[in-house]
Amino acid sequence: MNAVWTDIETQDANRTSLPATPAAREPKIEREIHKLEKRLCRQVGQAIIDFNMIEEGDRVMVCVSGGKDSYGLLDILLKLQRRAPIDFEIIAVNLDQKQPGFPAHILPEYLAKLGIEFHIETQDTYSIVKKVVAEGKTMCSLCSRLRRGILYRVADELKITKIALGHHRDDMLATFFLNMFFGGKLKGMPPKLVSDDGGHIVIRPLANVAEKDLTRWAAHREFPIIPCSLCGSQENLQRQLIGQMLRDWEKQYPGRTETMFTAMQNVVPSHLMDVNRYDFKNIKITGQADAEGDKVFDEEEFPLPGLAGLQVVQL
Repeated sequence: MNAVWTDIETQDANRTSLPATPAAREPKIEREIHKLEKRLCRQVGQAIIDFNMIEEGDRVMVCVSGGKDSYGLLDILLKLQRRAPIDFEIIAVNLDQKQPGFPAHILPEYLAKLGIEFHIETQDTYSIVKKVVAEGKTMCSLCSRLRRGILYRVADELKITKIALGHHRDDMLATFFLNMFFGGKLKGMPPKLVSDDGGHIVIRPLANVAEKDLTRWAAHREFPIIPCSLCGSQENLQRQLIGQMLRDWEKQYPGRTETMFTAMQNVVPSHLMDVNRYDFKNIKITGQADAEGDKVFDEEEFPLPGLAGLQVVQL
């Protein structure tokens, strides 16, 4: 049954979604788009399986901001919904924060064209943020708190069982490094969690998806992107700087991003230093050999960048 989530064919992919661009009909481009679509569906489906994100009868609220990530999330979930081994509902929700110049007609028109259930919540959080936060200061924290509280209320009113956010693999890595560099914690962005108010389950189905793939998919689908005039308009935020660092690493050492993401799924508490996660004080001799045990006197061996399979050996 799980294979249905991840083995997605695209012959019926455009029944609900908007039509492809003329360029996508060129044979080579069409093949690449087909591969991209299958990869996106497979990665989202695998995340749903691995973390039991969506269950029978769920009402899933997809938070659509007007950015490429949330558009991509909605688009992919709609594709998976048609092939899923379970029945669940999708409700798209947008929070219109009354930013000056915000094109309020775009999302309702887009969502209506999709023919899905949606809700537009209008709350003037923009004025609050601009009034409270001093010029030049980061607006993300306050904006996020206000938005979160409103969306939790809307979720209750719509009898939502899961709240789906559009954070992707790169967001999760950036959060990990932000916490390590500035928060002194090895802490990332979980793919599934209970909300801070204890009343909602939040899921991130794009957990396995690379941002570059979402960028390509958004261009292909021609999503009507709406720029953010709050957090998205501020330059030199720490998250942006970390994101650039990750992109530079990936450019210099292709594959490093994937390796770091894999590392977040292979945590070894006994080889860190958190006494709350591992009982160092009561370690005892076992007398039993362990192939996974620490060789302690041996240097770690790692592959050279770009030379998979070769080992760095200390001479």
